[in-house]
Amino acid sequence: MTQKVIIFDFDGTIADTVDALVSIANRLAVEFGYVQITPEQLTLLRNFSSREIIKYSGVSLIKIPFLVKKVKSELKNKIHELKPIPGIKEALLELKEHDYKLGIITSNSRENVTNFLSINELDSLFDFIYSGVTIFGKTTIINNVLRQKQFKPQAVIYVGDETRDIEASKKANIKVIAVTWGFNSPEILAKQNPDFLIHQPRELLEVIKNSQ
Repeated sequence: MTQKVIIFDFDGTIADTVDALVSIANRLAVEFGYVQITPEQLTLLRNFSSREIIKYSGVSLIKIPFLVKKVKSELKNKIHELKPIPGIKEALLELKEHDYKLGIITSNSRENVTNFLSINELDSLFDFIYSGVTIFGKTTIINNVLRQKQFKPQAVIYVGDETRDIEASKKANIKVIAVTWGFNSPEILAKQNPDFLIHQPRELLEVIKNSQ
């Protein structure tokens, strides 16, 4: 039987980074020409898809790669303050005990991710970490990982907290678990029709077992 591979998004799925990212984004607002995010706006943005957020912000598409690079650079200084999503460490340990292969695909920097995992004693749980910048999705990165690692799409499940995670997984023909503890709201995630929608990390093992 083929070993099941569970690929996780990082920000908002494993690491509780939303507040830190909003704080950094607000500091960079003037430099990149968009309006700061108020708590009310954040509630609104949680109900937007990734494309709608970019359109709403008014940030030039040309500037986005530079903005992403700056945000990752500033986040580096906050890594030691960040915590895992409550319950995610226990869920990851449980998955590892059941012999699932775990990996991460993220638009954050590899350095930020490895530092966070090391600080929070999670580094031994993951078999691979891939980092890459994509504006709307991670399909190309997912496909590259599947090819390089020779994973069969039917053996892979992606776990993420944003609409673009669902979109990318569907395009890569892999199953996707959308989690409601990250950035996007349960309502907008449900509209994208993920294979599974869960609200607590402890649900992961059961859902993954039932997906086989």
